[in-house]
Amino acid sequence: MHQRILSVLIACAIVFAVAAPQAAQADDKNLIIATATTGGTYYPVGVAIGTLLSIKLAKDQGVTATAINSAGSGENIQMLKNKEADLAILQALFGLNAFEGKGPYEGKAFKEFNSITMLWENVEHFALLNKFANTGTITDLKGLDAKFSIGKRGSGTEGSGRTILTALDIDPESLSLEYLGYNPSAQAMMDGRIGAANIPAGPPAAAITQLYAQLGSKDVTVLDFTDEQLETINADYPIWNRFVIKAGTYPGQEKDINTISQPNFLACRADLDEETVYQITKTIYENLPFLHNIHKATEAMSLERATKGLPAPLHPGAERYYREAGVIE
Repeated sequence: MHQRILSVLIACAIVFAVAAPQAAQADDKNLIIATATTGGTYYPVGVAIGTLLSIKLAKDQGVTATAINSAGSGENIQMLKNKEADLAILQALFGLNAFEGKGPYEGKAFKEFNSITMLWENVEHFALLNKFANTGTITDLKGLDAKFSIGKRGSGTEGSGRTILTALDIDPESLSLEYLGYNPSAQAMMDGRIGAANIPAGPPAAAITQLYAQLGSKDVTVLDFTDEQLETINADYPIWNRFVIKAGTYPGQEKDINTISQPNFLACRADLDEETVYQITKTIYENLPFLHNIHKATEAMSLERATKGLPAPLHPGAERYYREAGVIE
């Protein structure tokens, strides 16, 4: 059902992109939303947000928005910096590192972006073929005797995967790395070409659903994290939380998966017009049921948590809306 609705939304997004009035383009209101690969959560949510904004704002505000796929958070930050995108969905880890000049951004902090809203929890899915599983936890990746897809180069998937593994004393470079998107990773596991993949996304993640549907829980596992492992990871980057993927979320999944998650958030270029960002924020929160109907991950969105844990300052337009709504003083 969600796939059919998403297909309609993609078609609508294309129509809005083609039919956007010339005046809107000249006024920098034909907005581009950078997302990630199509097999995860970023892309369908980005398409839903873009379609919603176009439907609600094109006529009165001259604002349209089109979602595009990308390699994820790392590329999205670069696209914001290059003004190739106006809005982007980012992992909190990448946003924090970029804004504070940490990790891959050490010595080259990028502060010309702002936060609009928290979106949902980016849930870590480290999928492993059961023939390589010993403990059923993330430590099974240490010394893995098979290829491991860490995500597309420069993506948030690669960045968070490297951060997590390094924190747990698993050297990513000791693994036989592949750099695949979500759906290609799942297909490669089903074909037996790789043994594991890093697929962080809001459940249900399409690529993980495909894996369970094709291989079944007897042949594939999404690895658990122990409390001690979570504590170790948070020692350096205190942004991850416990997340339990309930049994039945995926086909044939008979038991809970005790994994971890970090927030995702919607960011924008800092120089975007205040009124435009105000209207974007207002439209999202006055139409949450529209987003909920497209992807279950957005059911986590609410005004009460909209400003929680944002790694970059609020855009003045978003801040104005939240003050009016009583979210902040």
